[in-house]
Amino acid sequence: METSKPEYYEVFGDFHGVLMDKRFTKYWEDVETFSARPDDLLIVTYPKSGSTWISEIVDMIYKEGDVEKCKEDAIFNRIPDLECRNEDLINGIKQLKEKESPRIVKTHLPAKLLPASFWEKNCKIIYLCRNAKDVVVSYYYFFLIMKNYPNPKSFSEFVEKFMEGQVPYGSWYDHVKSWWQKSKNSRVLFMFYEDMKEDIRREVVKLIEFLERDPSAELVDRIIQHTSFQEMKNNPCTNYSMLPEIMIDLKVSPFMRKGIVGDWKNHFPEALRERFEEHYQQQMKDCPVKFRAEL
Repeated sequence: METSKPEYYEVFGDFHGVLMDKRFTKYWEDVETFSARPDDLLIVTYPKSGSTWISEIVDMIYKEGDVEKCKEDAIFNRIPDLECRNEDLINGIKQLKEKESPRIVKTHLPAKLLPASFWEKNCKIIYLCRNAKDVVVSYYYFFLIMKNYPNPKSFSEFVEKFMEGQVPYGSWYDHVKSWWQKSKNSRVLFMFYEDMKEDIRREVVKLIEFLERDPSAELVDRIIQHTSFQEMKNNPCTNYSMLPEIMIDLKVSPFMRKGIVGDWKNHFPEALRERFEEHYQQQMKDCPVKFRAEL
């Protein structure tokens, strides 16, 4: 492993009880005072929960199934990440301010850190979540390819940090529960990655109807074709190969790695799985949301 990578808490720090990338919180006033527009659509996920997949689907809906329009730029430029900031390389707020309406906005923020203007303007919000064990596996590989992130000492050590909420965006449990509470609002659509893997047609129709569009068979077919895992993995506009090499090392692992449900079985030793599941039950005992860790 590279020895030049930074130490963990050089990069991340506690921010209102949530571990965050210090480069993002350095300019937090820009995020907090962000002015949402009434026709903004917000896509929210905990990291590594399918945000690129659902973002591409939503962009296809907005572009009425025009694949060529979706290939005009990278997904992170078409749908900027609200809080993402890396000096001159990336500035989500600046990108969004320059976009014409209607804007699609992406964020990984827990509900308590979301700028108030999204609630004040009654914006529509899509929340996509994924089972915790697959999230932690995918997050581990993400750490390995991000050049400015410290390498985890081991998968087991990373799982421990995940359980403690000592990963960027904090506790998965708190994140899911905070957005589940918000989903009582009819403007918030709460979705599951596993449901999308099980029946993508059903879930695409659900998204189109939530966005008050016509779910024609032709549109749905085009979306399903364009946003299949293999298509997106090979598409430079969605596979993150357009990010500068100083930020990401796709030789270590592709950004879009497997996109399946149940890959955790290939990574969790039995003792760690038992410990994780015990901790999970404790954390989620008061939450009615049920996840499927296999299909």
